[in-house]
Amino acid sequence: METTHAGHAETGPKLYYLTWVWLLTLTAIEVTLAYFHLPVRLMLFLLMGLSIVKAALIMAHFMHLRFERLSLVVTLIPAMVLCIALLAVFFPDGVRAFRLAVR
Repeated sequence: METTHAGHAETGPKLYYLTWVWLLTLTAIEVTLAYFHLPVRLMLFLLMGLSIVKAALIMAHFMHLRFERLSLVVTLIPAMVLCIALLAVFFPDGVRAFRLAVR
């Protein structure tokens, strides 16, 4: 790849198409996994892993975060950890409320 004056790699339509093909391929793998009778934990592990890879591709290429400073990335990581921790705290209450619901 050629470099620009700022030292970044060129970002052209070819890169976006390649990223789109990777996202489409990962989505096809996720849909295909739905047809296999895998244990629930394995299925969740695979789907979550593929989703994280897809999110990283989207953030890096379409949100242009691969050229950002390390300080921005270091700022985003704690925010993501906080969101996951909050989900882990509130999820059991949601399950309990769902089980108590009148049916």
